[in-house]
Amino acid sequence: MALQTVTPRFGANYVPSAGWFYSWLDYDPDAVRRDFADLAGLGLDHVRVFPVWPWIQPNRAILRERAIADLLDTIDAAAEHGLTVAVDLIQGHLSSFDFLPSWMLTWHKASLFEDRTVRDGLATYVDTVARAVATKQNVFAITLGNEVNNLWPDSPTTAESSTAWAQELLTTLKKAAPDVLALHSVFDDAWYSADHPFHPADAVNLGDLTTVHSWVFNGVSRVDGPLGPATLTHADYLIELARATALDPDRPVWLQEIGVPGPDIPVDLQAEFTRRTVGTVLTNPSLYGVTWWSSHDIDRRLLDFPDREYDLGLFTVDHQRKPAAQALADIIADVKANGVRAQEPTTTLTAPANLRTEPSRRPEVAPGSDFHRQWVAARADGPVRIVLP
Repeated sequence: MALQTVTPRFGANYVPSAGWFYSWLDYDPDAVRRDFADLAGLGLDHVRVFPVWPWIQPNRAILRERAIADLLDTIDAAAEHGLTVAVDLIQGHLSSFDFLPSWMLTWHKASLFEDRTVRDGLATYVDTVARAVATKQNVFAITLGNEVNNLWPDSPTTAESSTAWAQELLTTLKKAAPDVLALHSVFDDAWYSADHPFHPADAVNLGDLTTVHSWVFNGVSRVDGPLGPATLTHADYLIELARATALDPDRPVWLQEIGVPGPDIPVDLQAEFTRRTVGTVLTNPSLYGVTWWSSHDIDRRLLDFPDREYDLGLFTVDHQRKPAAQALADIIADVKANGVRAQEPTTTLTAPANLRTEPSRRPEVAPGSDFHRQWVAARADGPVRIVLP
């Protein structure tokens, strides 16, 4: 088995400890710096931050300079703590809530993905914010948005429209910020759902590298429980699906979101889940980095979130390090001391369908499918490469 030494990146998706993302409405630079001190203490090298689209562009003709200045200060705060920054643009969808500007709602109701007026307004937003954040030396990536495919039920689209939408905005983004990674982010219905209008090919064709989000509440935890092999290897499985689907076998894959959602991963097992899941993906030669969801819990005084969203943080709202955080810090310290020996798989399995050309057959590779179970069984003996027929 071929071995190579790699140094993956480690980071956190930044959820402010005070006020969640509502804190953008009443920005507190000292609170941001206190949060980043927590994260730097774990040995992380980056954060992914989430400005909220309608609060920056409340009218199609208005881009609020104060809101952009607050975002730039957040980036500066990260730099002060030795952290680089990935910026997501279209929020869009966060922790089960959708945030869309009023100029595309009510009697203006239009599809985010298909309406020309909305797309033109959005292109202005992407261009303006990308140009601003690209002036900061510690910004390394800009993603169009957080799981933008969460928005499609209320914004009708087709596979052709969603592809054209992403291509158009990525072109705008790359012109505005040519020296940073330009990325497209989707949640895993794009990989597993038969009729989903965002396709696997887009995840691996569009942008400068592939992003995947591994959440075990998608059904995989029901296959064999919180510490079962299917659950612990789901992130590695997604990385392998992405590698198999890409035309470029060397295209990096960023595990942009992974976490310990309850009740799927009980509190007393979260540290072990973290150690074993992250340990599994670290040896994958396609891995670009691991970014934990999320940095801090949500204050339970805030209402109406799904229960699992409140406790996903590496830290509590009063800055106490949680078991998953300590496990992640231990992994990072070990990697810095000893490096990682990536392992090229010697075993291959052929998927039942070509995800590039037969997206309607995506359920055949979904968690719990015959193919998925076959891959999990083989993975017990070491890394397993997926190939498409």
